[in-house]
Amino acid sequence: MEANKFIVPIGPQHPALKEPGHFEFTVDGEVVTNATIRLGYVHRGVERGTEDRTWVQNLYLIERICGICSHIHATAYALGVEKLAGVTAPPRAQAIRELFCELERIHSHLLWVGVAAHEAGFDALFMYSWRDRETVMDLLEGLSGNRVHYSCNLLGGVKFDIDEAQRDAILRGLDFLEQRTHHYLDVVTNDAAFLRRTRGVGMMTREQAIEYGAVGPVARASGVARDVRVDAPYLAYDQFPVNTIIDTAGDLEARFAVRVRELFESYRVIREILDKLPPGELAAKMPRKMPPGEAISRVEAPRGELFYFIKSNGGDKPERVKVRTPSICNFGSVGRLTIGHQLADAPMILAGIDPCFSCNDRVVVVSTK
Repeated sequence: MEANKFIVPIGPQHPALKEPGHFEFTVDGEVVTNATIRLGYVHRGVERGTEDRTWVQNLYLIERICGICSHIHATAYALGVEKLAGVTAPPRAQAIRELFCELERIHSHLLWVGVAAHEAGFDALFMYSWRDRETVMDLLEGLSGNRVHYSCNLLGGVKFDIDEAQRDAILRGLDFLEQRTHHYLDVVTNDAAFLRRTRGVGMMTREQAIEYGAVGPVARASGVARDVRVDAPYLAYDQFPVNTIIDTAGDLEARFAVRVRELFESYRVIREILDKLPPGELAAKMPRKMPPGEAISRVEAPRGELFYFIKSNGGDKPERVKVRTPSICNFGSVGRLTIGHQLADAPMILAGIDPCFSCNDRVVVVSTK
């Protein structure tokens, strides 16, 4: 080993993250000169498990891929299976699915703001954002009966309708959350102590974001206008569209700002859905066995593009279900972004992509060598 250069291992029992991941940082003094990421510690065999379960049973297994974005996984799976069957869910069901997607995005972004603030030592923001996150979790529980795995989807539609009392509760919750979000935006863009940990840290240019294959808020914070809801609308996003929120700074501050500003867009879209919710049925009839064929579905999860490949051999179970989550796309940038920064900045740079280890583990090593 060269003089004054050492490898600092972190994990897999990480001191800060609640999921296992192994990182090796080569440092010269306190400056990171190289980084290696080792994933694959919690691969639970979900994809293999889908091959032993029926199309309907898999709807509930797929939700367990991620506890934070369970609904969007079930939605992506349902859209793929419906494409195989040649069935389209009714307009009211599509709108309700979109509403759940945006409520889940609010939940995910508020959770991330707290986790990232905790990594920065800003525990006041952590406590406030997680306290306010309870509001949206209560709304989701009021709609579905569950706070984590909502099980809103059916193949061909949704289980739950929205009545006037639920509509009023959602609107009251959004009013409160919107007020609080203005405060969070002020903190992440103006607080001097917070900006010392985020401004100019983990810089990624637009060209680098494209080269590394970044997706979601990470890419949009570097000026890449990439959002599946806009580029390839699904569900009811053609009727209730969203605006792409981008920033050009490309640093940690921009990643905070993009996610917080996306919350305002979610509030607006949910209100529009509630005002113009289409009438009609909640579900269409689906066959028990799917015709032979292959289908893909792309959706915009809170962390970015979520991709599903589904193959049917004509039976009552899938032959193959392949899931590519957004975290695996964004992990490729983390090692590059830490190089040249202080070792103390590495946890914040990692938190900046909003990593989810359990939902993307595919036994992969990402090295910058």
